[in-house]
Amino acid sequence: MRYYPILALLLINGFCASAQTANNASTPNIIYIYADDLGYGEIESYGQLKIKTPNLNRLREEGMKFTNHYTSMPVCAPARCMLLTGKNGGHSYIRGNYELGGFADSLEGGQMPLPEGTYTLPKMLKAAGYTTGMAGKWGLGMHDNTGSPLKQGFDFYVSVLDQKQAHNFYPTHLWLNDERLKLNNPEIDVHRKIDPDTAKDADFDYFVGNEYSGDVMTKYALEFIDKSKDRPFFLYLPFPQPHVSLQAPQAYIDEYIGKFNGEQPYYGEKGYAFSKYPLSTYAAMITYLDAQIGKVMDKVSELGLDDHTIIMFSSDNGTTFNGGVNADFFNSVDGLRGLKMDVFEGGIRVPFLARWPGQIKAGSTTDLISVQYDLMATLAELTRQDPGDTNGLSFLPTLLGKDSQQKRHEYTYWEYPEKGGQIAVRMGKWKGVKINVRKSTYANTPWMIFDLESDRNETEDLASQHPDLVKRFDEIVQKEHQPAHVREWEFINPKF
Repeated sequence: MRYYPILALLLINGFCASAQTANNASTPNIIYIYADDLGYGEIESYGQLKIKTPNLNRLREEGMKFTNHYTSMPVCAPARCMLLTGKNGGHSYIRGNYELGGFADSLEGGQMPLPEGTYTLPKMLKAAGYTTGMAGKWGLGMHDNTGSPLKQGFDFYVSVLDQKQAHNFYPTHLWLNDERLKLNNPEIDVHRKIDPDTAKDADFDYFVGNEYSGDVMTKYALEFIDKSKDRPFFLYLPFPQPHVSLQAPQAYIDEYIGKFNGEQPYYGEKGYAFSKYPLSTYAAMITYLDAQIGKVMDKVSELGLDDHTIIMFSSDNGTTFNGGVNADFFNSVDGLRGLKMDVFEGGIRVPFLARWPGQIKAGSTTDLISVQYDLMATLAELTRQDPGDTNGLSFLPTLLGKDSQQKRHEYTYWEYPEKGGQIAVRMGKWKGVKINVRKSTYANTPWMIFDLESDRNETEDLASQHPDLVKRFDEIVQKEHQPAHVREWEFINPKF
């Protein structure tokens, strides 16, 4: 009889261990890393040959690569809104880059803020017992309005809140939990002009400060992981690289100087700061971003949290067309048509990697058609929460290798009010696109239709051969479009 208490203790311990394992499986730490303007082909695991990304290589080798993953919108603010709210372009509160204020510190005003009461991803995860943190570029409001990260579900943040201030990687300040965090940098105007005929080295040096914003963001991100290691945490890392201006720590630039034959200075002809070595600096920004991801992965490993942490990486849209960036030189969108601000594949198809040792098969690949507004539903299923009124579908079964349980979108939908007004629908292998809708009317703007299986670069318009698809795409727009609350965003059925 004296052995019964020991047996009982062993049974209790076994039960607790099983319960803990089950709990860990449903509440892993979640780290979502979001690059800014990083194209589909700009990291090595998606075919990049000129820029080194060893840490993202490791993430890919130890996790899953998605080949048909999309951003919800081809520009910053609405993509971030849809990522965090699970809405598509026809339903989202924020659908474009609605700028407030100006570029100077004295004019800092942010973008249109998320309204009070918005159901966001961090709010959902807080209900599941998560500590929530953010380090990076926000773009959804300021410290003094309803868009503050603290009012949208984050317990902690360090950020460049106004995406216009994110154009400069040596700002005078960041924001730390609604308080100004001073950095040791002079005020730099990255939109100043210069005469190329009179430019000197000192003119390029003007854009170099003392404290690089990315270093500060990474420092606080690592501290957040340290402080949160004993309970489930969600860390959102919307790093601002490689969005222009072309600015990177010199050590990273030096890795590339001399490797790109014929490299010429950029003098600001297409906006933003000028750069003596634009190709080297752009490559440096991506390698710098990769290094920060490595630091985050190393911190997770150091704390023994690898098996209890899912790390995801993606980008908010395709490569930019301005600021001295040469997308052709780097084959930045892997031959796809379009860039940032386009609903063609080059503007919206983005890399997506996910790693969770023991749960996600290492080195695996999926061609599942998925979109960033699916993240809300995915993490809701993972943590057993309500995703709210979302347009997304959970891709958790795919992550866990349970393809037979994976639901698939009948179609995915984009509605983008800028650059003339654009619409896209992907339905299986078919892609429908309307551009320049504002030049006429929705009804008078023709569909372009592409077969992405045989024509991934969208070169051959097949609309005349498929009137049935034209009709179906019109029906989808009618179903998905809800009137926008901002006049400039309503281009499908304007009544102004």
